Amino acid sequence: MALREDDGRAYLVNRVPGEVKIKGLGRFDPITLLNGYSIGDRIRVGHKSLTIVDASLPEARRNMNRRAQTIGIKDSGFLISWMGIGVGSRVLEGGHGSAGLAMNLANVMGSRGTLISVENRPEHAEVGRSNMERMNEFSSEFPDWHLLEMDLAESASKVIEICGELDAAIIDIAEPWTVVKNIAETLRVGGRLACYCPTTVQLEKSWNACEEQGLVIEFAGEMVERRWSKAAKGGVRPGNQPMGHTAFLLIGAKIADEEE
Repeated sequence: MALREDDGRAYLVNRVPGEVKIKGLGRFDPITLLNGYSIGDRIRVGHKSLTIVDASLPEARRNMNRRAQTIGIKDSGFLISWMGIGVGSRVLEGGHGSAGLAMNLANVMGSRGTLISVENRPEHAEVGRSNMERMNEFSSEFPDWHLLEMDLAESASKVIEICGELDAAIIDIAEPWTVVKNIAETLRVGGRLACYCPTTVQLEKSWNACEEQGLVIEFAGEMVERRWSKAAKGGVRPGNQPMGHTAFLLIGAKIADEEE
């Protein structure tokens, strides 16, 4: 379950005996603390007044450990929808980092899905693994997840060994264009490959690499987030934070070869 502050911050808690230490709440025995309380109740822990809720993706995301920059919900949601990722999908995530994208993918793939995350930096893999393992603790439909600690350029044979072929692949590394050829070969016909590109130079090089492999570019662009807030004298207005550009997204689809 999760203990939720009114502003949305949340703390994940396993209802098991034994003292635990949770950053921001302190030390306590969950069984003793939660005795007599149920989902939907308000509880006081130290000086904090919290609501007990079922743990789900929003609570896991707010509670995750972070090391590498993550792909957020704005871009994750768009990629999942455009690429047709859902229950039973076979998906490769190239560049696992802190598991921000992987957690969003796992949330929609169900237990029949196969998710393969590739990360070549051990310090990032460690953080991402801990976040995914925590999510698995409360998810009733967690996919068959594999974390490969290796270079993405060398992962194609292992991917094929695990799931045969992919429905979707999302590449989030510094030079996506260098691995497009290898990853495109693991896609089924009709499958989609996406590149997450912080700069226009990366976007152009990835675009060219996808076209060289015969992929049809379905989308190239950005998702811009603009938040609003209540005005002091009534009404609502755009917030003071800047327009929310994060990166450029490129999505290509694999089509059948031309007839001879």
